Amino acid sequence: MAAAAAAISLSLHVRLRPPLPPSRRAPRHAAFLLPTPCPPPQRLRVAPGRSPPPTWRPDVRARAGSTIGAPPGLARPGGAVETDRLPSDVRDRAMEAVDHFGGRVTIGDVASRAGLQLAQAERALQALAADTEGFLEVSEDGEVLYVFPKDYRTKLAGKSFRMRVEPLVDKAKEVGAYLVRVSFGTALIASIVLVYTTIIAILSSSSDEDSRGRRRRSYGSTIIIPTDMFWYLDADYYRRRRVEKENDGMNFIESVFSFVFGDGDPNDGLEEKRWKMIGQYISSNGGVVTAEELAPFLDVPPPSEESKDDESFILPVLLRFQGHPEVDEQGNILYQFPSLQRTASKSGGSREYVGTKWSAMFGGVEKYLEEKLWKFSKASASEKAMVAGLGGLNLFGVIILGNLLKQMTVTPGGLISFAAQLYPLLQIYAGSFFAIPLFRWFLVRKTNNDIRKRNKAREQQAQELLSPDSSLRRKLLSARDMAQRKVITPEEIVYTTQKDLLEQDYEVKEWERRFKELESE
Repeated sequence: MAAAAAAISLSLHVRLRPPLPPSRRAPRHAAFLLPTPCPPPQRLRVAPGRSPPPTWRPDVRARAGSTIGAPPGLARPGGAVETDRLPSDVRDRAMEAVDHFGGRVTIGDVASRAGLQLAQAERALQALAADTEGFLEVSEDGEVLYVFPKDYRTKLAGKSFRMRVEPLVDKAKEVGAYLVRVSFGTALIASIVLVYTTIIAILSSSSDEDSRGRRRRSYGSTIIIPTDMFWYLDADYYRRRRVEKENDGMNFIESVFSFVFGDGDPNDGLEEKRWKMIGQYISSNGGVVTAEELAPFLDVPPPSEESKDDESFILPVLLRFQGHPEVDEQGNILYQFPSLQRTASKSGGSREYVGTKWSAMFGGVEKYLEEKLWKFSKASASEKAMVAGLGGLNLFGVIILGNLLKQMTVTPGGLISFAAQLYPLLQIYAGSFFAIPLFRWFLVRKTNNDIRKRNKAREQQAQELLSPDSSLRRKLLSARDMAQRKVITPEEIVYTTQKDLLEQDYEVKEWERRFKELESE
């Protein structure tokens, strides 16, 4: 009896979904194992006198912890939060893409909008659907769409402890980074105070009371220096800075760290931006492009006769979005990305013109990827001069203190002994205060020269698209002719996991008509 039931269940599965061709790649949407209703002409028959087996309802709703009606062997998320297994940037980028398309997306929509690999986009959508009670829709052509409720972010935040903690962790990182910057600047002030106070103490201890009095008057200007080091705490300082050139809200203590170590990479997130631009460009052009169209977004050499036929730079794009080359009737090599040709969004469309008409129609779109130049420091010129002056004052004092400590004939005590123990650290701090910026200055110059070359090469590639020659124009028009943008409308949906299979209103005559069409093919 069990064997017969298994055979009938298998026959039902075959009836609802034709067998897939063998493939080394894991089947798409394997986590859900949807039966695609594109049936072959098989019929389900039950032997006379034998009661039909219990009907299996393929309830594959993406609900965490739900196992009712699941077929044998179907992996269920259980009580785990599947989204917590995703990298934070992949999860956030996928959710931004879902929000952009209104909660109804294909894998290609998310991959192109977020710049993710297709496998990353698929995994992210499956995890989000499992944690937010999302469901799937299947079109007549077997395309799968992911549909999310409007409050899916709220549902996800209620389940994911990681998402609730991440803002606190990010805030703690910001506070820690600020403390490091402020501590380094404060260390300069502390070093100057300690060095010059110790110098005064050494000079004062080497003579009698009268000599100490004369030295106090002689070095009176030096005595004022430590107290003057805290001028930055003056309330008028911030009022004076408001009339100076804007420098990202940086105070003087932060400018010390900025002078020595800089302000970080100005092109942070460049790769994410690059792949977003490429994915959106391919999708908006119907999934078929030329290598010349993608060159302004990649790192390519300047246009020349030697590099004209070299299109190897397109390989990372083909791997990321699972594209492949196609040859048109004229022998031109075009690149097609089938997964980016199917969308659930009606907005957008393929471009139909080349040359100057493109620039007129899409003037607001970035024509090429432009990297930002590195800055030595975001501090203003006056602040950098002040920081360099204080650093020089500290270095001079450390040198003088070293000579005085060598000339001492008696064992120092108190403050002098403490300064003598810290003297190696004072030397390292004073020396690195100028050695690190000097090294960075040469590094920034070299880095900016390389950035200028890459930006110029991309700009030249973009200019060729604005004014293409006859050969490139024919190639671009051929790509537009081959472009296809398939919008999957709700009317094309034949199956949804929002309802059980037997609850869905499928007309028997419509199914029979489709079966006959399949039989006649």
